[in-house]
Amino acid sequence: MTSDPDGDDRFVAPPRWVGPSADPADEQFGDVVDSTTLAATDHDAVLVGEPYDGAVIGRRGAADAPAAIREELAALKTRHLAGSTPPTLGDLGDVVVSDGDVAAVQRGLAETTRAVHALDALPVFLGGDNSLTVANVTPLLDRDVGVVNLDAHLDVRRVRDGPTSGTPYRQLHDAGLAGYVCLGARHFETAGPYVDTLDEWGWQAVPAEAVGGGGVEGAVDRALDALSEVETLYVSVDCDVLDAAAAPGVSAPTPGGLSTRELFGIVRQLCADPRLRGVEVVECAPPLDASGRTVAAAARVVAHALAGTAVDADTGAESAEVTG
Repeated sequence: MTSDPDGDDRFVAPPRWVGPSADPADEQFGDVVDSTTLAATDHDAVLVGEPYDGAVIGRRGAADAPAAIREELAALKTRHLAGSTPPTLGDLGDVVVSDGDVAAVQRGLAETTRAVHALDALPVFLGGDNSLTVANVTPLLDRDVGVVNLDAHLDVRRVRDGPTSGTPYRQLHDAGLAGYVCLGARHFETAGPYVDTLDEWGWQAVPAEAVGGGGVEGAVDRALDALSEVETLYVSVDCDVLDAAAAPGVSAPTPGGLSTRELFGIVRQLCADPRLRGVEVVECAPPLDASGRTVAAAARVVAHALAGTAVDADTGAESAEVTG
């Protein structure tokens, strides 16, 4: 990437998007994504890269994810089987991450994300580590926002020597987050006091096994029912919500997680909610996965999120209602 030619020093200009297929029937995301700027965009949704992993508690590598997700997404076909018209998609490029400690990075980035949220377009943030959720959600706190966090962990650790990738939702709670559901949480992966904290705050965790037992639709219903009173919805996808076999390239891979098929269906249905004001994919670490499975899943999460926002022009039905 190069600096933004329009002079916005908050972003590094995005790469040129190209679909790699030579088949003229293959419309790929690389054929339809436009490079854009805050001043010029008129797209339905915009990509925002956040190449930072300075707050990771465990293994690093998530700073490489925005570029890798873009490359994988460029090769995906744009057509969902429902036939819904995909939203127009622009790419603002990667944010310029300020120097300093994690708290300073969060504060600086929040100023940039505030400008992104001021657009009419839906922001799709490509992380980066989970600490950036604070910056991505903070500009929405005046809108009575609730978060569905697709994650193996609750991420409500106490802030001790500064924020980490394990503290974002405690920080957001203290700043006024109206509601929270962790969907896909794992047993035996979170300290007992933090589970108790969730109960004290009236927040909820839906374990991964509930998806297998009650199905995707039941899990989504539980999450949205818990957030039925909030005005605004934000969806965060931490790639470690997937089973370790499906996503080894994360900071803390664990068994017992969601399948990719379950995750895609959940994301699609959540993103069909008309209150949606932002989506992020975090904690994808390409250097930790030589097979490329984690990046492949992360890029498809973006595609399914966009499909969820699309409304069929003829029937008015969200593509998320299509099974499979």
